[in-house]
Amino acid sequence: MKENQKHIYPIFDKMLTRMDKERLLKQHGLMLWFTGLSGSGKSTIAIALERELQAHGLLCRILDGDNIRSGINNNLGFSEEDRVENIRRIAEVGKLFVDTGIITLAAFISPNNKLREMAASIIGKDDFLEIYVSTPLEVCEQRDVKGLYAKARRGEIKEFTGISAPFEAPRHPALTLDTSALSLEECVGQLLALILPKISIGEKL
Repeated sequence: MKENQKHIYPIFDKMLTRMDKERLLKQHGLMLWFTGLSGSGKSTIAIALERELQAHGLLCRILDGDNIRSGINNNLGFSEEDRVENIRRIAEVGKLFVDTGIITLAAFISPNNKLREMAASIIGKDDFLEIYVSTPLEVCEQRDVKGLYAKARRGEIKEFTGISAPFEAPRHPALTLDTSALSLEECVGQLLALILPKISIGEKL
């Protein structure tokens, strides 16, 4: 905590630490930040991974547009400023989960490196894994589960990522998954191989 904030939060030093929480849960907190186009498979992979982690006895929490935009961010629109604030709030909430020892899966388009770097800096780079769901635009558009691409093509949705607004691929993702080439089981398998060593308590605690 910053020195000048200690007098504002006098109980901070009396609270249980992150290590205490992680000992209780027998796992390390971690953020997996899934980024990619709409329809790329971010939420589908996150949901499947959550189930697999649950089967391993690991506590997990998914953050996505449905549970964030309808709640904590329901006062935000889609202006540039609101998009930045949307990601900032998500990252702050994610940090709380990670600091509680929870494996947190954030599934948001977050279309540029600046936004994702902001999220990483808030959460902490050591706790942040960027997962790029790199499914090609044409495949995402074919799926178009919510009909968003069709609306964007007709001009009914402005600044739609992949159509009328750019998507910037991550510079150095921890893992890249293309759901047009990999099955859901293969995606989850690669994620487990990446994260299980990182969330295992081992001898660190």
